[in-house]
Amino acid sequence: MIPFSVLDTTPVLQGSDATQAFRNTLDLARHAERWGYLRYWLAEHHNMPGIASAATSVVIGHVANGTSTIRVGSGGVMLPNHAPLVIAEQFGTLASLYPGRIDLGLGRAPGTDGRTAQALRRNLQGGDTFPQDVLELQSYFQPIQPGQLVRAVPGAGLEVPIWLLGSSLFSAQLAAYLGLPFAFASHFAPDAMLQALAIYRQNFRPSAQLDKPYAMLGLNVVAADSDADAARLFTSLQQQWTLLRRGNPAPLPPPVDSMDGLWSDMEQAGLEQALSRAIVGSQETVAAKLKAFIAETAADEIIMTSQVYDHEARLRSFEIVANIRDTALS
Repeated sequence: MIPFSVLDTTPVLQGSDATQAFRNTLDLARHAERWGYLRYWLAEHHNMPGIASAATSVVIGHVANGTSTIRVGSGGVMLPNHAPLVIAEQFGTLASLYPGRIDLGLGRAPGTDGRTAQALRRNLQGGDTFPQDVLELQSYFQPIQPGQLVRAVPGAGLEVPIWLLGSSLFSAQLAAYLGLPFAFASHFAPDAMLQALAIYRQNFRPSAQLDKPYAMLGLNVVAADSDADAARLFTSLQQQWTLLRRGNPAPLPPPVDSMDGLWSDMEQAGLEQALSRAIVGSQETVAAKLKAFIAETAADEIIMTSQVYDHEARLRSFEIVANIRDTALS
């Protein structure tokens, strides 16, 4: 069976705070490690009251220090927000502290709104320099060359695995050209998924890091004891996304029995399109839909996110999926 992994934004719950969010993240990571998930990735977002993973490399260190074997990484670091040398030093430090366990996923988007993006950056060229920044970052992880004046210390010679993340065709093309593993954000931008996979696989060029294409796909998955229970848990994400699209980002709210009256018809249609690949239901329902998704996409790996308000219910969701992996999909 293909590997399953976890994507976490360290959600801040309505009525709670970031301190509890970090406790929940570490607890989930420890459970995920015991349940056999391959990776635990944290996502960089800024100016989002419901997301506590803004200082992504710091949270990665928190999770890696509290676990033993699971790979920990970024899903991703938004490279336009950072100088490549700084990221090389941060992830060189992490790789030195936790050898063989650190991944560096890179994104081209800012991970925030326009005004916050301006506050984050020293220049506003944004994604225009992304390919060059990726190449520069790669160079810092290579062995030091004679006469090299700028080095990542630590970082040089560690060859930290780099992934490219994307929600469109651009990163698929770049990942193929550079011979890097590719993670597509089908959990919130599914429209271009199949085309991006085709472009990546058809144009892939082997590299020192990777000899053949490797595609990981993101999925929202909420599993519970019944379809109705899972659908109710899923309303937390539906509410949060509705508020975000109105320009009112908020902590993750508790679930509700019905979304009626909480969104307009247009908001519902737009959100259902963005989350059209979400898999929500009982163990039997989730197993069938996961099997169909994997067959359709030929994914090499699935990375799952589950924005569930109740921590125990969130743990249960990932436990159910691990059981599906080991039984129905094995």
